[in-house]
Amino acid sequence: MDLDLADNTALVTASSSGLGFASARALADEGCNVAICGRARERLESAREDLADVATGEVIAVRADITDPDDVSDLVSRTVDECGGLDHVVTAAGNPPSTTFLETDERDWYRAYDQLVMSVVWTIEEAHAGLLESDYGTITCLASRTVREVADDNLLSNSVCRSVIGLVKTVSREFAPEIRANAVLPGTIETPRIEDLVEAGIERGAYDEYEDGLADLASDVPMERVGEPSELGDVVAFLSSPRSSFVNGAAVPVDGGSLRS
Repeated sequence: MDLDLADNTALVTASSSGLGFASARALADEGCNVAICGRARERLESAREDLADVATGEVIAVRADITDPDDVSDLVSRTVDECGGLDHVVTAAGNPPSTTFLETDERDWYRAYDQLVMSVVWTIEEAHAGLLESDYGTITCLASRTVREVADDNLLSNSVCRSVIGLVKTVSREFAPEIRANAVLPGTIETPRIEDLVEAGIERGAYDEYEDGLADLASDVPMERVGEPSELGDVVAFLSSPRSSFVNGAAVPVDGGSLRS
């Protein structure tokens, strides 16, 4: 299916690896100009080169810390200046550390809120004018399946990420019909973080082989496997496209059917 995204411009935050990168790649595959960002210069440049290999449009890479509002402002400005406008925003963020309530101090809460929520707020604030000028303006926020079903030892994501869903639902009504806003709820997907978890399990003797670790992580997934990053990226591209023009305010799970409600 042609998603009619050719020559559009998409900005994807926290996109030098993981699900942000997968989203950027899917949009580049569809012909978008793509702006990516990250904090580590070497990894960011590697991601830019990888995207340039598949892109037909422009690919720009901006070093930015999404928990710094000045960096976010610069990121959006450079995207608009270098690509001539802005049509789609995809917000991603790394995962806060796994922790329990009694292990978590006040600063941990503030850091998680800046990382997961305020980064989205600042990005939308800066991008709003550009999206409003577009004929296709969309916002897609990567959240987590924990907004519906909590995960053990994952206090900060369980608690804070739910604010993103409230934000998406609110702006989807406030900005419509000019701008659509949706969320994606990833389940267990084979990102570098999952790879690290499995490798750590092998080192401590929990798994004999890498595939054993993946099978364990997929034990509660009806599809009987973990997801591939491209499967998440394809959903993001669809939600950004005119093909989803009547989808607004949705929170779409991409988890192989793991959520029970």
